[in-house]
Amino acid sequence: MTFLYRTHTIILLFLLSLPTYAWEMHTLIAEPVFSSMEEIVSAEDVVVTSLEEFLILAELHLEETLLAEEAWAIENLEFYAPLPDSLTFQANNDENTVRQRFARAIRINPESKLISYLQLLPGREAGSHPILVPEDVTPLKENSGFYNVVFVELTPGEKIDPLSVLVSANHEPDLGLDIGLYENNDTEWGKSYGIGTQPFGDAKLEYGSQAPIHMGLYHEAALINMIAPFIKKCYPEYRIHLYKTLSELAFSLGHDYWGWRFMGWGLHYLADLTQPYHAQALPGVGTFKMIVMNVMDMMGRSRMKDEAIQLVSNRHMAIELLERQLLERAYLENDMEYLHFQTLSSKGTVPHYMDMIPREIITKKSYSRARKLNKIIAKNFPEQLVSDPNYQLGDFAQKNELLDVLKNSGNPEALQNLELELNDILIEFSVYGRSYAGSILSKNP
Repeated sequence: MTFLYRTHTIILLFLLSLPTYAWEMHTLIAEPVFSSMEEIVSAEDVVVTSLEEFLILAELHLEETLLAEEAWAIENLEFYAPLPDSLTFQANNDENTVRQRFARAIRINPESKLISYLQLLPGREAGSHPILVPEDVTPLKENSGFYNVVFVELTPGEKIDPLSVLVSANHEPDLGLDIGLYENNDTEWGKSYGIGTQPFGDAKLEYGSQAPIHMGLYHEAALINMIAPFIKKCYPEYRIHLYKTLSELAFSLGHDYWGWRFMGWGLHYLADLTQPYHAQALPGVGTFKMIVMNVMDMMGRSRMKDEAIQLVSNRHMAIELLERQLLERAYLENDMEYLHFQTLSSKGTVPHYMDMIPREIITKKSYSRARKLNKIIAKNFPEQLVSDPNYQLGDFAQKNELLDVLKNSGNPEALQNLELELNDILIEFSVYGRSYAGSILSKNP
């Protein structure tokens, strides 16, 4: 067995254990950005339509559009796995099968609910809309993260403001759209989608299978890329481009509700890539150390590897939970002057959107920030939570009360240090989220 083959194998085993969650609640981040875009807040209310209604209307256009998307992906994405011919979308005017045909053609979880709904922001009232339970909007079995989250049902034919649709849709890909897509995920669709085996993340975990769809590991060290090229088999660029195209199509056909909703889906992946833990596999773990501890793991000495993964997982979770709790508090207190709201709603210079932005600008900046963020987390959170490899943050009884934990930590500057670093990270979504949305809207004024 050659050295490169052995190293490839141990890196693969290592990356199988990567944590897979992203921003805790995308709605919290999206609302300040898009509520400050005049072209969105001034847009007319849209008529809610079912997915089937849109798809049947758009069938012939979809057939052509999705063929063009496939051609774009093959030409532009190095590790893209071509869509099997049997899954190509074909118009046949069968409303009973159109949702399934569409789901298969864009390779999303066919069990996704895709109902008409809103995910309310903290403190917002449901009004006359029926309240839904998480199981109504997601097929996921693990829904403990939806504490304090309210979903309400929309009725086809009613009118709703575009901002609410966009903000809700911005979190929707985390409701299970990208679950079970690989052939080793033990799903019927994963075996037929032709994407291959899951390159990293735990294929046995429910959320684990979405990791390569939501992460962009494009800028790892040259040695890692040489011996483990599979880490570049990431699909956020595909999703970002696909949903941009579908949004433009929906707007052009007068189905503005789905134009806003597809826009929100695409923006989700842009936001994911602004998270440094989604752009670097293991912040704080150098290439040489990664290889050494995996060699030791192959020799039956896994402690070093397991501890490194646990630390990264805890730090990743800690910063996600903190940002959620900071924003939830600001919403509930109606504190529109809060630092992160001000940054997200800032109307600075917005560049023209280009397809290279997710990889060459957003993810590159996120990768460059990862090591610093890792150090700031380690320095400012209580040591047990983020620097004890024998501790799992998920078991911490007060994990949903981190603001109080930090205030009582004995470090008076801890919360501010973390807030300021998060603030710098959020700038990217404010800038490029506007760029993406503006590009779509400019084609359908």
